[in-house]
Amino acid sequence: MRSAAVTPEGSRIRWVELPGQEPSRVYVHGLGATSPAYFAEVAVHPLLAGRRSLLIDLLGHGISDRPTDFDYTLESHADALAAALNSAGVMGVELIAHSMGGSVAIVLAARHPHLVSRLVLVDANLDPIPPAPGAAGSSGIAAYSEEEFLAGGWDEIRERAGSHWWSTMRLAGREALHRSAVHLTRGTVPTMRELLLDLKIPRTYLLPEADGPLPGTDALTEAGVAVVSVPDCGHNIMLDSPEGFAHATAAALSDHNQR
Repeated sequence: MRSAAVTPEGSRIRWVELPGQEPSRVYVHGLGATSPAYFAEVAVHPLLAGRRSLLIDLLGHGISDRPTDFDYTLESHADALAAALNSAGVMGVELIAHSMGGSVAIVLAARHPHLVSRLVLVDANLDPIPPAPGAAGSSGIAAYSEEEFLAGGWDEIRERAGSHWWSTMRLAGREALHRSAVHLTRGTVPTMRELLLDLKIPRTYLLPEADGPLPGTDALTEAGVAVVSVPDCGHNIMLDSPEGFAHATAAALSDHNQR
């Protein structure tokens, strides 16, 4: 396990690192998840193995610190991640990021362009979404005030999330989970979608085939973003279909897929 202090107070981001060649690959998880659990299998798949790979946990999640004085905006997550990558001595990484992690990755690439050479988004959030009381994900968490979430909403979300998601969600700090969800649903200005459209690096967006067409696909492809549907999977593509994920991601990172 590696770590780096990423805030003035000394809070640390931690990651599991697999040795290999440069440029490095960095894997970033979604809300209430952890990168070693979600990406270990695919990171060592024969199609993706051999690169130095950092399976990194955002602040408030997994094996990283859970500071209660951190605001957990997408911008703050991105800047903390940038500090960790700078400490690790990597730049121009191939960034593979799921769900909320994809939103953070877009912001990272926009704010710290020297750190990212290619971007693979895995069913990432591109647009603000309204809070939705009773939902299990970010929209349901964001429907609570922080006081409500700490007082009882945490327990209600545990029941909705199910045992699989809860197995990693329970590792997240409660303030971290709520603030991250609130800021994910609010999005950024410009939006994550607009930031993604403006990036000048190779970009790929993976989504489950069963979800149907991704809204705004035409504008994304016109801007050079490859939109790829992966069959036989749900939102957690890397867990539901490791083979499909590895093939799609390897193709996205191929030297032939330059945009």
